[in-house]
Amino acid sequence: MKEHVLHSLYEAKAALDKLLSNASAIEAITLASDALIDVFRNGNRVFSCGNGGSMCDAMHFAEELSGRYRHDRQGLPAVAISDPGHISCVANDYGYEYVFSRYLESHARAGDCLVGISTSGRSENVLRAAQVAREMGMVVIGLTGRPASNLGQLADIEICTPGGAGFADRVQELHIKVIHILIELVERGLFPGNYEVPQR
Repeated sequence: MKEHVLHSLYEAKAALDKLLSNASAIEAITLASDALIDVFRNGNRVFSCGNGGSMCDAMHFAEELSGRYRHDRQGLPAVAISDPGHISCVANDYGYEYVFSRYLESHARAGDCLVGISTSGRSENVLRAAQVAREMGMVVIGLTGRPASNLGQLADIEICTPGGAGFADRVQELHIKVIHILIELVERGLFPGNYEVPQR
């Protein structure tokens, strides 16, 4: 079993090394953080959504912004679309593909931001949310795991992090790293007094 442990860790390391060498992904993370900072500075809100593990990532992203990440500071208006009452109601009455878009129609407005998370980039309910968000004048950030995905094509900014192993778990491991970086960059941008200049 030790060999499997080591193989898994080396596989995860290879995926992270691949992301580190991906200049377009690094640039997209930077652009996404700038967009999030602008949204908050303008008094608007960020919504996040995804399915399964990606919903858990969407919830983690939102709670770290509205709650606390590394330092004490003002709470930021971030919401994960994860209310079971809403989701079960809309899924029952309209279909599961509408659970995220219907929430945006009810709560979002122009100038807000949607962070849509899908390892495949083709989750129908996330795609529909991205389409509605674009129609509403929101900024759309897509966090995906496959190049040239449908979600990437709908997004204003796509952060694509292929895991390299052919499984969603490696992609999700990279997604949570990206999410933590985005939160840190938002904190650095909005509350710079809490941070020192990073040393390399």
